[in-house]
Order: sequence, then structure tokens, then C-alpha cells
Amino acid sequence: MDHHHENKVLNNRLTDPVCGMTVTEASKFYEEVKNRTFYFCSEKCHIKFKSDPHFYITKVENVVTLKEPQKRDGEDSNEVNQPAHVNTFTIYTCPMHPEIRQNHAGNCPICGMSLEPLLPDLDDADKNPELKNFKHRFWWTLPLTIIVVFLAMFGHQLNWFEMQVQSWIELVLTLPIVLWAGMPFFVRCWQSILNRSPNMWTLIGIGTGAAFIYSLVGTIVPQVFPDSFVSMGRVAVYFEATAAIISLTLLGQVLELKARSQTSAAIKSLLGLAPKTARKINDDGKEEDIPLSHVHVGDLLRVRPGEKVPVDGVVTEGSSSIDESMLTGEPVPVTKREGDQVIGATINMNGSLVMRSEKVNRTGFV
Repeated sequence: MDHHHENKVLNNRLTDPVCGMTVTEASKFYEEVKNRTFYFCSEKCHIKFKSDPHFYITKVENVVTLKEPQKRDGEDSNEVNQPAHVNTFTIYTCPMHPEIRQNHAGNCPICGMSLEPLLPDLDDADKNPELKNFKHRFWWTLPLTIIVVFLAMFGHQLNWFEMQVQSWIELVLTLPIVLWAGMPFFVRCWQSILNRSPNMWTLIGIGTGAAFIYSLVGTIVPQVFPDSFVSMGRVAVYFEATAAIISLTLLGQVLELKARSQTSAAIKSLLGLAPKTARKINDDGKEEDIPLSHVHVGDLLRVRPGEKVPVDGVVTEGSSSIDESMLTGEPVPVTKREGDQVIGATINMNGSLVMRSEKVNRTGFV
């Protein structure tokens, strides 16, 4: 079976299985899976498909139902309905290990670092739920940590409680820190062991876990330890070390996630300068508005008066004045004619231009 016929049957008649856009065999983005060829409108969709091919193939074959529409006067009976549902999963990757990619949030199996979206999404209203979660865990357990550390450092001087009773108090105060605040760290520790990829979380999980279990046993059944373990009337415990390490690690994660969120926000601000769509001139001369992420190098684009230049490129037809103050600070528009370079996100002031795109990255912003 040739690729064209096969793609019609299995890929929704030359429809991108990820976003539902109509594509042709001329697209340079395609993937062969089990002798099937799937075509994509952009590298972004190609990357999403490669992250989980089975999911998108199942969506195309089982979820999207193609139906022959009723033929109307002047319509081609071979047309098919567009898919009612398309998948728009975000691809997540590890900043330290970019080879790790998956279609859901989580932690890197190599280093345990939180995964980030591969491509920024301007429409994403989510304000980093992991940052909010860690802040919640940190602030709610910080008072408990302070009390435990204070008792461990000064309890024997203040003589508020018998030392064995103080061990029980420290145990009760440390339990929510370990079982709730520190639970994400122990999960990551366990994952690192299962993946045979020891990392920072392995050290934190084993260290705090061992200190807590030792102190737990020393508090509940102190008689199992020899007399040499007894200090100031109790078996020496390390609840304060466990609590302090978990709280400090939470604080570190909060600061790291906040910094990464600010970086992401800065990138989104830059992306927000670019237009959301571009007006593409097809090979047959017809024009259509397409998402900016679907613009490819070499596409002919029309920039009408008052519109932003979608991507970097060169003028092939027409002349106009371009406001480049966002780049140069100069308030006077620059005249552009055939052969001149234009820069994405600058503003076309008056005339109509036809340009050829030259620099397009995965997000469509240059």
C-alpha cells in the first residue's frame, strides 16, 4: 500500500493526528509506525506524537469516527467530517535530561527533578500547582519543625518535661512532617531506587528515613538499645535532624520552583509579543489564517496593514513601513521593500507585504 493511500485510511485522510490540521505528503514532518506513515503540520505536533504514538493512533482509529456527510448541491461526496475531538496534551521534559519526555507531569526518573512543559503554553492558566503544593507543606509544618528543634537544643536546660516524655512530644510533632510534608521526597527516593538511578532524593530519603526510624524505635522500645545509647535519661533521638532536613529541602524546592516559574513567565511574555496566527498563501494562491506554530520555513505569508510580522523572514512582494521600536527603541518606522529582512513581532504600519519565513522555532516565535 503506498503512503498516500495508507495515510488517507489511517491518518484521517491526511489530517494531523495530533491537532487535526489538514496536511499533505509534502510536509517534512512524518513518522512511520508499524509500516504506517503519519504526517504532521509542525515539529511541535511531531514531537507530541513521538512521545506516545499508541495514544494518538488509538485516538484516530477508535475515538474519532469518520462519517460520510449527506451530499448537498455543489459539494463533493468524498469529503469527510473533521475529527470532533483532538488531543492537545502538553509534552513534559526534564531541564537536566531533555531525552526524558512524557505527556503528563511528574518527576524525572534519572534525577528526580520536576518535569516542565517542553513548549510554553500562553493559554495555560495553571500557576504551577507543585509550587503551591510545596509552599503549603512548608508553611504548615514549619512551626512544628521550629518547636522540635527548640526542644532538642534547649529542652534539657529548661526541664519542662522528663526527657523520655520529651521524646514522645518530638515524635508526635515530627510525624506530620515526615508522613505528609516529606512524602514527595520519599516517593522520589523510592523511584530512584526502582530506576537504579541514585540521586539527591536517594540521599535525602534514606538519611531522613533512617534517622526517623531509629528515633521511633528508641522512643517506643528504648530497652532494645544498650546502655551506652542512653543520654540524659533517654535514648538519643534525631527527630530534630529529620524535621529540619525536610523543612530545609522543602524551602529549597520552593525557591527553585519559584525561580523556574519566573523564567517560564518571562518566556511567555516574549511569546505574547508575537501574533497568534499568520496568514499563509497556499500554492494555489488562496490565503488562510493558520496558528503561528504551524508556520514552516519557506512559507509565503501576507502581512496586512496594522498586523504584526509573524516570524523572521524576507519581503518578496510589496513595500511598507515597519515599526521596530520594540527592538531598536527608534520611534521612526523603517521602510521595507522586496529583499529586505523583517523581524517577527514588529508592526506593519501601512502597506501590505508578502514575506517568506526564514526562522521559525518550535513555538513559532523567533
